[in-house]
Amino acid sequence: METVRGNPGTAGVVGRYAPSPTGAMHLGNARTALLAWLHARAPGGRHLLRFEDLDTGRVRPWAYDLIRRDLEWLGLDWDAESVQSRQLDRYREAAARLDTYPCTCTRREVLAAVQDSAGAPHGAEPVYPGTCRDPAARHPERPAALRWRVPDARVCARDRLSGQTLCQDLRADVGDLVLRRNDGVYAYHLAVVVDDAAAGVTDVLRGADLWTATPRQVALQAALGVPTPRYLHVPLMTDYRGERLAKRGGAPPVSALREAGESAAGVRAQLARSLGWAVPDEVEAADLLPLWRAALEGTPVRLAGG
Repeated sequence: METVRGNPGTAGVVGRYAPSPTGAMHLGNARTALLAWLHARAPGGRHLLRFEDLDTGRVRPWAYDLIRRDLEWLGLDWDAESVQSRQLDRYREAAARLDTYPCTCTRREVLAAVQDSAGAPHGAEPVYPGTCRDPAARHPERPAALRWRVPDARVCARDRLSGQTLCQDLRADVGDLVLRRNDGVYAYHLAVVVDDAAAGVTDVLRGADLWTATPRQVALQAALGVPTPRYLHVPLMTDYRGERLAKRGGAPPVSALREAGESAAGVRAQLARSLGWAVPDEVEAADLLPLWRAALEGTPVRLAGG
């Protein structure tokens, strides 16, 4: 069975920017935040801010306010704010509606089982072989994760920017998904699907690194009976070596530029130019709205990844 979910029209757009408060915002984060804001505001839609902070071990308490200050400095406002760590009951209720089972396999055991499997995949992501589907294979003395028994289906997702369609066989390409880790932390895929549905998000603009995760989120939306938003995956910002900007790689934080007295209008211009847009040395966020509208008229859209 192949599932291709439909997408809403542009009327009544609700978008979101969903940072993880694990540190300071760098320029790559800021560019995605800018594009998410432009996409929501261009048709006069709502824009939401959601802090994705379920992995509490990586969260830095000071990062929430720092991200807010950086967004405000860049002129990127939002209509409502939510925090994932306050929505645990919502995730628990959603998981209870799915066909799940406890999994006590360790990461090492999963990798060993994948390597021993005659049908082991050769992609970058190991596919869980379903060991704990058999209750006899479980270890009741261990803490258990919760896995979703994925249906035997082929699921496709479409990207609004590139025009690409990505299809995955859930069992062969993805495997039974972890919905809650063995330490009790709910998984990203479940949380974002539940949050987007609860907030009425119609359009998800995010980095291209999440494109391959989209079909499994579409599958979860189908299983939970919630709408599938329109997906737009934008190129990641790279440094002079062509490598992805990231906190761990020493990418400059926006807060450092702000505190050094840099012009927000100049930083916005720098972000716009990295996309291949010809803009003056300083621009207001609203000045970029026509450029985004024009970009969306192209099929497929081409954005520079610089």
